[in-house]
Amino acid sequence: MMNADKILDAKGLACPMPIMKTKKAMNELETGQVLEIHTTDQGAKNDLSAWAKSSGHELLGHQEEEDILKLWIKKG
Repeated sequence: MMNADKILDAKGLACPMPIMKTKKAMNELETGQVLEIHTTDQGAKNDLSAWAKSSGHELLGHQEEEDILKLWIKKG
């Protein structure tokens, strides 16, 4: 379990909403802070990791709990 500065609940949202909400939440964080994202969209893992890489952020890890995917992205 990682420490997050902010938690984004994107459960029940279909693509591209999790990414749009993630972008907005990341804009509110300072460099080095960590956003924890909760999503039920299985495609979000690939989408978010690709987005993080192209945006200069770091995907710290992910874990799946039942049908909820949790990802941690550190702001670059």
